[in-house]
Parts: sequence; structure tokens; C-alpha cells
Amino acid sequence: MTTIRDVAKRAGVSVTTASYALNDTGSIGEATRKRVLQAAEELNFHPNAFARHLKRRKTQTIGVFISSFGGSFFEEVLEGIHSVILDSDYELLVCPQSRSTRRILLHRQVDGAIVFDPVIPSEAVMKLASRRFPIVVMDRDVQNEFILPLLLDNPQGVREAFAHLYGQGLRKLVFIAGAVESFDNGERMATFLSEAQQHDLQIPVYQGKFTEISGYEIAKTIIQSNDLPQAVFCANDQMAIGFLRAMKECGLNAPHDIAVVGFDDIPLTRYMQPSISTIGASRFEWGMTAVRQLIDFLEHETPFEPHRIPTRFLARQSSTLEG
Repeated sequence: MTTIRDVAKRAGVSVTTASYALNDTGSIGEATRKRVLQAAEELNFHPNAFARHLKRRKTQTIGVFISSFGGSFFEEVLEGIHSVILDSDYELLVCPQSRSTRRILLHRQVDGAIVFDPVIPSEAVMKLASRRFPIVVMDRDVQNEFILPLLLDNPQGVREAFAHLYGQGLRKLVFIAGAVESFDNGERMATFLSEAQQHDLQIPVYQGKFTEISGYEIAKTIIQSNDLPQAVFCANDQMAIGFLRAMKECGLNAPHDIAVVGFDDIPLTRYMQPSISTIGASRFEWGMTAVRQLIDFLEHETPFEPHRIPTRFLARQSSTLEG
């Protein structure tokens, strides 16, 4: 096996000089550097990246800890992250919920982390974060110098959706909540109920799970009660899709029987019949912003700049009454 000593001998330099040239460090002349690189190429020598990173105590890898690969929502976030990684010197390690997540985080097998997994406790994130191990969280509001909470502007979108429903004269409203542990779900529900309270409306809340089947089952329960609301706000699009499927099976139509609004603007919502009113944000931008700030911190210790990713309400057929 070719070693750095062989390269140094071929180039006629010391091992130290060869190391400087191969790692682009130290003060050596350009001619010497080129001679070492040429010798390495002729000998087909490739530096041991793992050993080099171990010496520097860096892995040049960013870990993304995400609750799921499934669905366009997470795919678009990951595409945004990947687009930045491609133009950097970093590698990407993506971990869905698994036993290895805790081990990778605890042993800091990555230089920094993007956490989008509510199962990972905030206490653990707080404990791990440091100047040498910065963390971006996308699913919780955690205050720490070395943690960036990069969140959607849930309140803005929900307020716009509520105004849309209320402005059409709809008063009998229902909120369908997502996963209990979700920060986004909590904000969306709190904002919707607050808006309703300001207009003296009492809003029943049904507990879903951010899944299509939970939206479907809740719709069946509501329909069988023979006490139909005028509109439902679902904390995500998957539940809205399930709700509309149950309505169709029962011979009901949106928005005339029940107006339906979701959240996330997943692509399917645009093509369904009826198309689903929803709240959108650029998930690609969300992912890009997260990894850019993380790399800037790792490379230059640029302080994190918390801000919200803008959201917008998109009125479509499922909630827009005619005339």
C-alpha cells in the first residue's frame, strides 16, 4: 500500500512537507506543492480522509435527524439541504427515527446537526449543543446561543385562513389537531383558537395524528354525529385529504356541505377534486436556510439569526363558496 512516505520520497521532500501539500496547509512554495501532488497522482495515493478528520477533530459531515423520509413535505426540505451541501465541502448523513440516532448524536459523529424529529428530547439537544457542535432545530423553539430555532410562521398562515372562513360567514368551525408532540401543531391550534375566541366562537378540537387515516376517521365520527360543522381546519394536508375522502363516501361535498382547509401545500392538494385550500411555505428555502446558517457557524462562527419562514394562505375550491 502506498503511504505518504512513498509520496514524499518520490517528490524529494520531507514527510511534513508532503503532508502540508496534500492537506493544503503550511507555508510551502507552489512549485513544491505541485510536485507533491503530481507524485501522489503518479503513485495513485489518496489521503486517508477519516484519519485527517480525526486529527482535526472534524468529520466534514452534517447530520440531519428527521422523523420520516416519506411524503413530499420532508423530500422538499431534504432537497433544499442537499442543494447547499452540493456546493460545500461537507457530506450529508440523514437519519430517520432509529436507534442509531442517539448514538450518532451522543458521540458527535457529525460536526453539526439539523434536528427535525420531535422524538429527540429538547433536553438532549440543549445538553449537546456547543460552540463545537451547533444545532439547528426545525420543530421546536429552543433558546440557546448554539441552537438555531428555524421555524415556519404558523400564526400568519392560520390567521389568514381563519379570516377567509369567517369572512364568508362561516361560524360553526372545527379544528382537527395533529401529533400532540408537534410544535407546529401546537402553534396552529393555539392561533386558530385564539382567533375564534376574539370573535366569541367556541371551537371543538378533534385529536388526529397528521395522517390521512386519522383525518378520515375523525370525519366519519363528525358525519355520524349528524351535527355537521360549516368548516374544518386540519393541521396538515394529509388529514384534510382523509377528511375529504370520508365526505365523498358519505355523499357530502366541499365546500357546500363542509368547507375544508389544510396546511403544508403538498403537491397533491392542487390536483384533487376539489382542490384543497391550504397554507404554504417554501420547504426548499427552509432546508437551504437551515444548512447555510449551520455551515456559516461551523466555518466562521457566524452567530445564528433566528427568523420565521413566511407562510401564505392559498384559497382553493375546498373552502371557497361561490358568489
